[in-house]
Amino acid sequence: MSSKQEIIHPRSPRNKLGYTSRDYEGAMSTLCAGCGHDSITAGIVQAFFELDIAPHEVLKVSGIGCSSKTPTYFLSQSHGFNSVHGRMATIATGASAANGKLACIGVSGDGDSLSIGLGHLSHAIRRNVNMLYIIENNGVYGLTKGQFSASADRGTNSKKGATNEMEPIDPVNLALNLGASFVARSFSGDKSQLIPLLKAGLKHKGFVMLDVYSPCVTFNDHEGSTKSYKYTREHCLQVVHTDFVPPTEEITAQYPEGATTEIALHDGAKIRLHKMAKDYNPSSRAEAMAYIREHQDQGEIVTGLLYCDPDSVDMHQREQTIEEPLNRYPYDKLCPGSTVLDEIQGFFT
Repeated sequence: MSSKQEIIHPRSPRNKLGYTSRDYEGAMSTLCAGCGHDSITAGIVQAFFELDIAPHEVLKVSGIGCSSKTPTYFLSQSHGFNSVHGRMATIATGASAANGKLACIGVSGDGDSLSIGLGHLSHAIRRNVNMLYIIENNGVYGLTKGQFSASADRGTNSKKGATNEMEPIDPVNLALNLGASFVARSFSGDKSQLIPLLKAGLKHKGFVMLDVYSPCVTFNDHEGSTKSYKYTREHCLQVVHTDFVPPTEEITAQYPEGATTEIALHDGAKIRLHKMAKDYNPSSRAEAMAYIREHQDQGEIVTGLLYCDPDSVDMHQREQTIEEPLNRYPYDKLCPGSTVLDEIQGFFT
């Protein structure tokens, strides 16, 4: 296996922390050439670089499968944990509870998350764990030779010709039903949409479900598959134009309905705004679920920011945990002794 060159060009762009994008990379990928997962990895590297997040301030977690191998290929200098099959969400919950200052990103697959790990995923959503949870969704178990996963659409054919007769589990609808505060879907081949969603997800306070269609070039990129590159490109419907703008001085405008006004942006560009009703409202959970279902029935894949709750209360806020990571907390306060424990036990008796 070839290794990456360690030499960095002296004029390579650097972010505000002085890092180059190479500082956010990992080992060479061992996935199949053309795998959509590698495109997602490239997007993750770019997102962290542009957000000026130091690699050592990141926690990356994964489970088992082709998708769960990908954290090896980005952020080699971050904290990482590769868990057992389906348990990534649980490990992330515990790690985030112990140190809420780390930016937490989890990478899983449709098999890892929607079958053996479904119960654990559900409770991470309920608890609103502060993390970006990425499902690299290809509809098959690629690491074990292409069996249907729980996200495979009913009526689709496998590479060997078998037909899936079961209804799929849609992670986007699941997340909306369970109360996730940020829900989005993208396509691994759409870098212009994927990177802003990754950046927005990393900055959101609470659980972020990002379902990314990532075709398996070996087992699920054939005619009759609804997770292939061809099918996804032909049926992809972008719900809204997606971009991410970091916090800065607020731009405000007041003008009546039906009127038009010109706004100067931070970069000097100008836009003309016309006040009218929006066709789509990403702040309405009910509208998001209805919209997704409507277009699913038409065979269309809705991508973009589907739902976001800007007032989300994450697990740390709800449980009123301390801000200091537990590994930096004084031992005498972390373990106050048996007398305090007896008092706590007495409260429950």
